[in-house]
Amino acid sequence: MSEIKGLLFDKDGTLFDFAATWEAWATAFLNRLCDGDHARALRAGARIGFDHDAGVFAPDSIVIAGTPGEVTEALLPSFPEFSGQQLITVLNEEAARAPQREAVPLIPLLNVLRGRGLALGVATNDAIVPARAHLSAAGIEGLFDFIAGFDSGHGAKPTPGQMQAFATSTGLPPERIAMIGDSAHDLVAGRAAGMVCVAVLTGMATADALAPLADVVLPDIGHLPAWLDAQIPPTD
Repeated sequence: MSEIKGLLFDKDGTLFDFAATWEAWATAFLNRLCDGDHARALRAGARIGFDHDAGVFAPDSIVIAGTPGEVTEALLPSFPEFSGQQLITVLNEEAARAPQREAVPLIPLLNVLRGRGLALGVATNDAIVPARAHLSAAGIEGLFDFIAGFDSGHGAKPTPGQMQAFATSTGLPPERIAMIGDSAHDLVAGRAAGMVCVAVLTGMATADALAPLADVVLPDIGHLPAWLDAQIPPTD
């Protein structure tokens, strides 16, 4: 394996704990749109794999790796009074306000990684406006050399456009970049771009599900420095 010179992170489930962020988001937007109609909220939540009563997502929820556009398409039959653009606007407004729980303390980790001379990027299937809002709220937006959402012009995962754009932006060959994510979409996209694929377990997927798609499975991104050290060949 070539020495890694760039790290491209997924956002939700990788930088931030998925459940803590998006379960609160789903509850908030369903309450807003359904205006206290409990039965309607249950039905709408079921369309995106969210149990409104329990406040939890199913493991195969479209929200886990889908784009806001895909989530909107799934929800539209429950909200015929909204156009697709109106509904995606509400989803993105609530997403920007969603609370973020860091998977690990991010500022010290990212500063360590930058101190090693690594290029850092974010590739998310979230929209770019709420994505930047989340990174800014955590005080880390300025620590990344590249940030792309599904609507940034590079496509959405599992296609490799965001990965290729990061490689082009940094001037790094793909084989010297690690794509780090918590879902199959992340790893499939990274592999299609020719990158090293690192899975983390701070999303909804299990190690058994991710291992066949990854070069390594780590508990969380806090284990990256030790993993990177292990990739450097010893010198005589």
